[in-house]
Amino acid sequence: MAIELTSANFDEHALVENKPVVVDFWAEWCGPCRLIGPILDMLSVEYEGKAVITKVNVDDNNDLTTKYKIINIPTMLFLKNGEVVDKIIGATNRNAIVEKINSLL
Repeated sequence: MAIELTSANFDEHALVENKPVVVDFWAEWCGPCRLIGPILDMLSVEYEGKAVITKVNVDDNNDLTTKYKIINIPTMLFLKNGEVVDKIIGATNRNAIVEKINSLL
């Protein structure tokens, strides 16, 4: 299951070193976000120990949304050593997400 991030635990889970981190910015009311959610949950199991898969609810975490300049959702940020190195804006498929994660391993 993807880790639910908030302002309180973001740094602890998203700014880790030596593992790529996927941060999915989403909302309950967002249809495309609900399509990506199960994919990310599956990937969190497949990549356990190799990558960290996380989610940020934009309605509950405006400070993170502002900090990372999230305008559209879903938006997935790909972090390496705490830095944003890539992103996907909008709904996408599993293969595109896997490709981005694998490029950071």
